[in-house]
Amino acid sequence: MNPAIQHPKAKQLLHTANAGYWSRFMKWAKGQEENRFFWLALGVAGHGCAFTIVTILTVMFTGNNFIFWPIVIGAMAMTLVSNLAAMPTRITIPIFFLSLLIDLGVIISCVAMA
Repeated sequence: MNPAIQHPKAKQLLHTANAGYWSRFMKWAKGQEENRFFWLALGVAGHGCAFTIVTILTVMFTGNNFIFWPIVIGAMAMTLVSNLAAMPTRITIPIFFLSLLIDLGVIISCVAMA
């Protein structure tokens, strides 16, 4: 006989009520498996043709500091490698957003230093 304090439904309710942003994001990313090719195209073409170009131009026009070049190239490479390795979307989507945050950080740093 289980006491009322350790009731299994209470544990389940407490667990779902405290689901954090990260776990909800990861559940959403895992559910995006049917849109896998959209995320692949957005990661490779969108990042390679738009986001990285804007970041590199920002680096060049604000003093062309060499330390930012490997960071920008590494952010693009991590998106490209994860997509070409055919990783599931629960891995590629967070990597894509992390690389966008890195690019945004480089842009902010370049503008602040200029």
